[in-house]
Amino acid sequence: MHTRKLIVPTLLASALMAATNAASAAQALVPPQGYLAAIEKPKSGDSSFSCAAIPAPYTDKLIFRSKYEGSDKSRSTLNEDSEKAFRDATASITKVEQDTAKIVMQYMRDGRPEQLDCVLNLLTSWAKADALESKDFNHTGKSMRKWALGSMSSSYLHLKFSDSHPLAAHQQQAQVIEHWFSTLADQVVSDWDNLPLDQNNNHTYWAAWSVMATSVVTNRRDLFDWSVKEYRIGANQIDKDGFLPNELKRKQRALSYHNYALPPMAMIASFAQANGVDLRAENNGALQRLGQRVLSGVKDSTAFTQRNGEKQDMTDLKINDKFAWLEPYCSLYTCPPEVLDRKHSMEPFKTFRLGGDLTRVYDPAHEKGNKGG
Repeated sequence: MHTRKLIVPTLLASALMAATNAASAAQALVPPQGYLAAIEKPKSGDSSFSCAAIPAPYTDKLIFRSKYEGSDKSRSTLNEDSEKAFRDATASITKVEQDTAKIVMQYMRDGRPEQLDCVLNLLTSWAKADALESKDFNHTGKSMRKWALGSMSSSYLHLKFSDSHPLAAHQQQAQVIEHWFSTLADQVVSDWDNLPLDQNNNHTYWAAWSVMATSVVTNRRDLFDWSVKEYRIGANQIDKDGFLPNELKRKQRALSYHNYALPPMAMIASFAQANGVDLRAENNGALQRLGQRVLSGVKDSTAFTQRNGEKQDMTDLKINDKFAWLEPYCSLYTCPPEVLDRKHSMEPFKTFRLGGDLTRVYDPAHEKGNKGG
């Protein structure tokens, strides 16, 4: 009797633990609902698709010149010579980012097999070459790695999660690509983890975004948790007035860099929410404060000038796609009518660093009502 009494609870505990583990495993990471959209039907009159030559996989060391070479600690004065050198050296990487987003967008619209073959062959080629995995890198090099991973992973999400299941017949290529993404994500975590707070800025948020997108692609909870951790560090740097101290250091580009910090942060919060983690209340609604500060700054940048003593360069803020963060942001918060009007006037938002057409993901009804959508 005593033996039975001991065994039964043990068996019950084991069964409960197994059930709990199974339930946990079943809770696969998912993207926001818009990524599940089915492929649209081909439109009559479309031109035939031509797959461009695949650029040679970048397997060299990731050491590049900075476009701010020679600038002071503010990193705010553009060096045109070094920028050209940087663009030339990273051209193949940027092309892969742009082509991946472009072809995936075309495929999600047209659904042509040759489009899917093109983008999968592109990514498989780079994956098999272990591209972008070099351990020999500088700050600009590790920045390119995380940007590229974010671009490719967030584009690939459409293929991975579409209700049309485009990868069903391409499992071998998908496995190769996803393993490569996973390897790159591990390196990005290593590159950007545990930075001193005075070095934690927009680069870290973009790194965290690339890891978040990859966590969902690969269903890796450890990557998801790291991205959320980095988001919280960033959110807790936003002060009571909505300013980021490390972006205020960018002198005349401070407002632009506040705006540049918003896309990865808004996307991380949106993906976290899709997986039951609500980050909106972090640091007393910090993300909303940051968004409001930037939107008010675009109207009148005086507050930024008063904080860091520099007249703000508004050049980048005249580019509509720089405000693509409004799509996930307005899915997280109830944006006032004037912000929605501004958002709608700039749609559709298409940016390869966030995986293509964000309006199609977050505001598809309005996306179809805009030219170019």
